[in-house]
Amino acid sequence: MTTDRLELQVGEETFSGALLIEEAPESVAALRSFLPHESELMHVRWSGYAVWVNIDEVDLGAVPRENHTVYPSRGDVLLYPGYRNEQELLLACGPTCFKSPAGELAGNHVATLDASRAELAALEVKTLEEGVQPVTIRLVAE
Repeated sequence: MTTDRLELQVGEETFSGALLIEEAPESVAALRSFLPHESELMHVRWSGYAVWVNIDEVDLGAVPRENHTVYPSRGDVLLYPGYRNEQELLLACGPTCFKSPAGELAGNHVATLDASRAELAALEVKTLEEGVQPVTIRLVAE
């Protein structure tokens, strides 16, 4: 059986991981609805060691809270459908508490990337020191 994996292409680097279809079926379906997607990867402003992609221009429809967390683990990708803040995808690169000026936010955990601690730390530092990075997010067959 062929399944899809989430892939983020940031410059010359590629990060990929398994979709959490059973844990967050409606969130994964919403994610599939707008991929592939080209955007900008930015350093988080409030959440700690993480990066994010603004997806406010995407019509996600009504996505329920499922498999949601405020404290993602390293490599976790969260889909935040914009309950109290802008819509986004957040990637935890180290210790992260997902929050905004509106307070703590719970994002739906939709994938976990297979990247190492060093790779994710380097990505987070790159966005912090060099600024916004171009990113392409897509699904690839496994």
